[in-house]
Amino acid sequence: MNTRVLVFTALSMILRTAAGAPVEVARGDKASQPRQPQIAVDEAGTIHLVHGVNNSVRYCRSDDQGKSFTTPIDLPSVEVLSLGMRRGPRITAVNGKITITAIGGAKGKGQDGNVLAYHSADAGATWAGPIVINDVADSAREGLHGMCAGPNGKVCCVWLDLRHRKSEVMAAVSVDGGASWSRNVLVYQSPDGSVCECCHPSVAFGMDGAIHVMWRNSLSGNRDMYVATSTDEGVTFGKAVRLGTANWQLDACPMDGGAIAWSAANGVNTIWQRDGSIFSFTVNDRHERHLGEGEQPWLASSSTGLYTVWLKKRGDEALLLRPGDAAPAKLAAQALDPVVAASTHRSGPVVAAWESRDESGEYTIMCEVVCR
Repeated sequence: MNTRVLVFTALSMILRTAAGAPVEVARGDKASQPRQPQIAVDEAGTIHLVHGVNNSVRYCRSDDQGKSFTTPIDLPSVEVLSLGMRRGPRITAVNGKITITAIGGAKGKGQDGNVLAYHSADAGATWAGPIVINDVADSAREGLHGMCAGPNGKVCCVWLDLRHRKSEVMAAVSVDGGASWSRNVLVYQSPDGSVCECCHPSVAFGMDGAIHVMWRNSLSGNRDMYVATSTDEGVTFGKAVRLGTANWQLDACPMDGGAIAWSAANGVNTIWQRDGSIFSFTVNDRHERHLGEGEQPWLASSSTGLYTVWLKKRGDEALLLRPGDAAPAKLAAQALDPVVAASTHRSGPVVAAWESRDESGEYTIMCEVVCR
């Protein structure tokens, strides 16, 4: 066994030893099903979690490294909340400020919808909002968006926008933890008329402040992943770059948008599904890696490396791939839409969350610290 393999093996053993056990965060029956969890880890190691229940956006936190969570609280109403199939709220937590975004409207179900932002300047003790981010009313009615924060505290939100009746990728930036937002900026408009209509976009900050946005395109019959970057804090975005080494010819939307993260070692890292397989792709060196069969992947970057979760298929096993591991481990026996998150400062715990269903038939949100 060579030195590199020994190092990877030792690292993997340390990470597994440091991991926790799954903790139930929320529970409900079919009429009150908790759905679409999202996580943020702040620089102090506090874990912040948001999810949806019917038309309510609910927030809770863990101050003990994921051993327990506070009782979820309802934030002010968004009327009809977009929820399910990666629709749902998003959350960031950095420098003592928490931002939560969600898409909602008076009618919902694709008839209307705005990107709405809540913010807390006191680490979740009190909340303000929601305020509307999109500057054309109801242009976010598809209900799909992404959000992230940078180490400097700036926040970027991206969404599928229908102000021109075809799905485009729009972005806005907040410099005050979600209290106010910049004008909307077009990230990308497909020359074929529309990007992939039902796949969520993703966004990540680099340590240099650059903003990287990923989405699934619809171009020449292909449903491939693209990335565009802003080097001027979201004022403009550069040319879109296609990811991967092959096209996915598909006359439909797979409803699977993948995820993007930045790391010091590799720069921009991406993960997505192509034709039933999970691929990771590093933009800097144009390297594609096949991780296995599955769907709905998510990605997080920490000081120990990249953590990836995905599903074998919806409602089946959730898998976790840790840094240095050659193959993924089982995270949960059955799950929906898993996510994984680490601190914007790349320190503290790495945390996964997912939807599940227990033996009694009730629905749960589960959370597990996968590295402390």
